[in-house]
Amino acid sequence: MDRREFLKHSTAALAGTSVLLSACGKKKPSAVSNQHSEPEGSMTLRVNPNTGDKVSLLGFGMMRLPVVAGGTARENPDSPIDQEAVNAMVDHALAHGVNLFDTSPLYCQGNSENSLGIALARHPRNTYYISTKMSNFDPATWSLAESQAMFERSLQRLQTDYVDYLLLHGIGMSGGGLNAWETFQKRYIENGLLDWLIEQKRKGRIRNLGFSYHGDQKVFDQLLQWHDEGNVHWDTVLIELNYVDWNYADEINSRNTDAAYLYEELKKRTIPVFVMEPLLGGRLAHQPHAIVRQMQHLNPNLSPAAWAFRFAGTPDGVLSVLSGMTYLEHLKENIATYSPLRPLEDKDWSFLMRLADEICAMKAIPCTACNYCMPCPYGLNIPQIFNYYNACIAEGLLPDMTAHGDAEFLRKRRAFLVGYDRTVPGMRQADHCIGCRRCMPHCPQRIKIPQEMQKIDRLVENLKQL
Repeated sequence: MDRREFLKHSTAALAGTSVLLSACGKKKPSAVSNQHSEPEGSMTLRVNPNTGDKVSLLGFGMMRLPVVAGGTARENPDSPIDQEAVNAMVDHALAHGVNLFDTSPLYCQGNSENSLGIALARHPRNTYYISTKMSNFDPATWSLAESQAMFERSLQRLQTDYVDYLLLHGIGMSGGGLNAWETFQKRYIENGLLDWLIEQKRKGRIRNLGFSYHGDQKVFDQLLQWHDEGNVHWDTVLIELNYVDWNYADEINSRNTDAAYLYEELKKRTIPVFVMEPLLGGRLAHQPHAIVRQMQHLNPNLSPAAWAFRFAGTPDGVLSVLSGMTYLEHLKENIATYSPLRPLEDKDWSFLMRLADEICAMKAIPCTACNYCMPCPYGLNIPQIFNYYNACIAEGLLPDMTAHGDAEFLRKRRAFLVGYDRTVPGMRQADHCIGCRRCMPHCPQRIKIPQEMQKIDRLVENLKQL
């Protein structure tokens, strides 16, 4: 039986995979002992054990690039990317030690790879590492020919004849009416694509082959079992890791997996970890005043974002922390945090674990503003609605319906309704959701979007009537 036939028929092992709980819990994992070897002002580098490459701890995620109209391609999808701004940020990143750039054929309305290729082609190829993805989510791309064409287009757009990292995109997600495991089989096994990608690695067109993970833990466990058995060697895995997801990912969303478990499983196999969502879609950079005060009391020189980035960079199995940066000031702040990294001490780690307890108790909607749910066929701005709702929870501005009539309730009621209309245009608000559910298969966080929209719409209507 060849590799493809074996992998097609390994579902019995998948079904029998036990769900093990990480023993790491709230204990801080080991940190790199030589993290202070870089001089002050120099980017912390981590060594990829597969290649010996020295990779910057900060990776530049190219999914929130600026556009000419202002903001990002997500906010203004019809506006072209501001290539001059991208060039300037890439130049600044390279000049300050950032050498890993992560993209995808789907980012920025499909224009991210091309923009990154233009920016990087102005620099020697041996001064940076490119990570892109096999983003064949659409069933129309599940044939071997279509997926191969996607890879070849990536090379053309990136203006390179090889990529340093190729990640199977969104492993653990379902699609096409299939469950997560069936979807993986259709995307990568039955069509022979995984074998073809392994062959491209042998030819040097892919230097490291890995996957990005969202969702079903059984699929994650099965892929690591293949690694253990020598059927597939994974060179890196991209996981969501931040101080809330460390222990609360599955509590916030039952289809997610705690980062503590994912990290420990990869660490014991010496598989380098790429980190996504270090700020949990920006939520950890914009904390309630009460939490910010606690952070400032412990260290007045660290912003909420810097706390989150230090957390993500502290574990020694992390090769690079990817951050989607739109503005130069964000890039500069993140570079400063990692130049060099000051790893969290035990007391700092314990402090963030306590904050995670508080944040999880807020019961916000776990939207990371990835925009995979967009565009909505009925015009809703789903991430913007969720962001406004979450911001009101975080700032303690959500009106308490049990206290309607008192002065504080009336103040919050007016502020909430006025802010909602100012933040989300009327034709894009929650009341326009018809429950078609077209958004749900695309959400990595497995949010029941129509139900959340109904909840927010009921709140708004009740407030208007009081």
